[in-house]
Amino acid sequence: MWLQSLTPKQREALLGLAHNVVVSDGLLDPNEELMMDEFRREMDLTLETEAQYRELDGIDGIFDTRRARTIVLINLLHLSYVDGAFEIEEECFLRELSQLFGVGDSEFLLMDNWVRRLVALEKEASSFM
Repeated sequence: MWLQSLTPKQREALLGLAHNVVVSDGLLDPNEELMMDEFRREMDLTLETEAQYRELDGIDGIFDTRRARTIVLINLLHLSYVDGAFEIEEECFLRELSQLFGVGDSEFLLMDNWVRRLVALEKEASSFM
């Protein structure tokens, strides 16, 4: 969501952060792979574009606006829920990232709640099909 508004440098960094999320729990779920492909398509990256581990050092300088940081957190939270479980490793990583972005705990919880409701609506929509 809103990934096309990111700069090329931000898109590359987001793909790396997404990689960090999907490998953080040690399991790569097919739904995570599908969402990574969706990220690539939305960011106009080829499906062959490799996602590689991304250090967090300096990440706040790459995502230097509130809008970009919010886009990153919401999309990574969404990715975290796509396999049906928000694992502790994913949560720890995203909380660390949110702290680097200057996002407080209460705002992080609001984003998390919004994403959980979105995921529930997506499941509901899928049941119609």
